[in-house]
Amino acid sequence: MGFRLRILVAALILVTASFAGLQDGMLFAQAPNESSNGLRVSVVDHPPMVLNYDPKVLAVLPRINEPSLRGHIRFLADDLLEGRGPGTRGDQLSQLYLSTQFQTMGLKPAAPDGGFTQPVPLIGVTTLQPEQVTFQSKSGSLTLKTSDDFMATVGKPVEHIEVSDAELMFVGYGIQAPEYDWDDFKDVDLTGKILVVMNNDPSDDPELFAGRRRLYYGRWDYKYETAAAQGAAGVIIIHTTASAGYPWQVIQTSWSGEESELRDHDGPRLDLESWATEEASRKLVALGGHDLDKLLAAAESRDFQPVPLGVTLSMKLDANVRQRDTANVLAMLPGSDPERRDEVVIFMAHHDHLGIGADRDESGDNIYNGAVDNAAGAAMLLTMADAFANMDPAPRRSILFAAVGAEEQGLLGSKYFAAHPSIHPGKIAAVINMDGTNIIGRTNDVNVIGYGKSSLDAVIKSVAATQGRVVTPDHAPDKGYYYRSDQFSLAKIGVPGVYLHSGQFVIGKPEGWGKQQLEHWTENIYHQPSDEYREDWDLAGAIDDGKLLFLVGNEVADADKMPTWNEGDEFQAARKEALESAK
Repeated sequence: MGFRLRILVAALILVTASFAGLQDGMLFAQAPNESSNGLRVSVVDHPPMVLNYDPKVLAVLPRINEPSLRGHIRFLADDLLEGRGPGTRGDQLSQLYLSTQFQTMGLKPAAPDGGFTQPVPLIGVTTLQPEQVTFQSKSGSLTLKTSDDFMATVGKPVEHIEVSDAELMFVGYGIQAPEYDWDDFKDVDLTGKILVVMNNDPSDDPELFAGRRRLYYGRWDYKYETAAAQGAAGVIIIHTTASAGYPWQVIQTSWSGEESELRDHDGPRLDLESWATEEASRKLVALGGHDLDKLLAAAESRDFQPVPLGVTLSMKLDANVRQRDTANVLAMLPGSDPERRDEVVIFMAHHDHLGIGADRDESGDNIYNGAVDNAAGAAMLLTMADAFANMDPAPRRSILFAAVGAEEQGLLGSKYFAAHPSIHPGKIAAVINMDGTNIIGRTNDVNVIGYGKSSLDAVIKSVAATQGRVVTPDHAPDKGYYYRSDQFSLAKIGVPGVYLHSGQFVIGKPEGWGKQQLEHWTENIYHQPSDEYREDWDLAGAIDDGKLLFLVGNEVADADKMPTWNEGDEFQAARKEALESAK
């Protein structure tokens, strides 16, 4: 495009946005707000700018629109799909819908076998929950009620496990981190023990474990993996809403029913994986004569030593075990540049949810539709795919659209893709992941999960500026969101990623309103049957976010160089290895 044409296009964008107000995502922020972390969200600090978008890009942006997004969500979140649990009829219907939509758009099948679906082989384990669990000590016994106090699952794909007089050991955070000179186990023999462990990671010292920002060390799956490597028989994680990032009801729903793992999973396993409420944990350690607050305080120090609690557990658990498959749905838009089309930008969203629950809620519903989480993300993936498919010419790099399965089971679909990629990791420029969407309206802010990790931050900021929006870092860094969605699977093989959460500063609403709405959703709707499609959602903010991610992906696809991790980032070494092996 010539210089004069670029200026004309820029001027037309600015005038159109100013008078038509919010056309095609060119949103100019309004009233400033004060965020919870002290950042001033204001267009005074970040005035709108206009990038020189190619007319071919501007021509397809209107295809990212509310009717398209709503239609896809409405179908994928319908009761007929029965909550899209992995390996179910609803799962198969969602895969068929996604693949036929991609086919209709003219996209190319991109699975390793040449089709649209990459089978993901799973083993499903349904624990037959006992009504109660009883612990013993010299002073007496304590019985905890399943679901109300305690959730226990079989930790390996077997039909029966048994622990006999297994001693409980408090092991603090259960972390081994040589780079921080931190070891909660201190070479104590933990073979056959039941480890009682805190969620999250230490946060008092900003020089340790990134301060308040949770690292993978704080994730529950890390706790189980590390304990298994110690030879432990089981783990009890102490749940608090603050340390988990969600209330106990999420544990009740997420850890009941069928749990899955990849069939090719190897390595040590636990017999028992479990959670206990904070109140139950207090009673449990008190049974052995200990005070939970004192134990928690001691665990904040490098000098912490594992503490025998003087409590034992004997229990048997039975389970139903079956093999089942889900699939990743993969479609490709080939790049237009012969020298760059072997490199790929991935747009990703998970298509699964929790399926049908054993118990009904107070309204009589037991279908976990997962409308926001994540029919909405899969719907946005389809909407963006349609926009890219209609761009002529296509971006320089190829675009892979990946709807992955079994995310709710532990990121299994993306984990399998990362282990069996259809593209060499060194050829993947970036992943843009969509997990959930904004249903509360247009916002002044763009909330970037993992902000500060890669050069993608600069791309997001420049595009956000065209919408008159300010980029803010994770509003809840202690919840570890970067490690809780599918971009994490690709980060582990070196691929930088973009992942947004809904902004909080909603235009036209009082300060704090957006935060309240998001907290209400987490506390009352997240992983509940009430996560259903609603006509009264305000999806204008979702469209703004979708257009932003589209433009970010397009910028990355057309750039001369691929994005990089920031110097010293935890995934930088994996990136260097991937790039070297791709030569």
